[in-house]
Amino acid sequence: MKDYHINIFHNEEDEGYIADIPDLKYCSAFGETAEQALHEVMRAKIAWLETARAESKPVPEPKYKPMIYQIAT
Repeated sequence: MKDYHINIFHNEEDEGYIADIPDLKYCSAFGETAEQALHEVMRAKIAWLETARAESKPVPEPKYKPMIYQIAT
C-alpha cells in the first residue's frame, strides 16, 4: 500500500521543525526536533482521515511526489 509523502523541514523563525503532508490539505505539525514533528504529523494524519470519513468527505489518494523523484523516474 502506498502511503502519503511527508515533508519535514527546519523553520528558523519558529526554532523547530515543521512536518506536512501535501496530499492532505492543511495537515501539518510542529516539533522541537524532526522526530517530534514526524510523530505529531502522524497523529494529525489519523485525525484528518478520521474526520474526513466521519463527515463523508473525499479522502485523496497519495499522489504527491517530490521533484527529485519525478526526475529520477
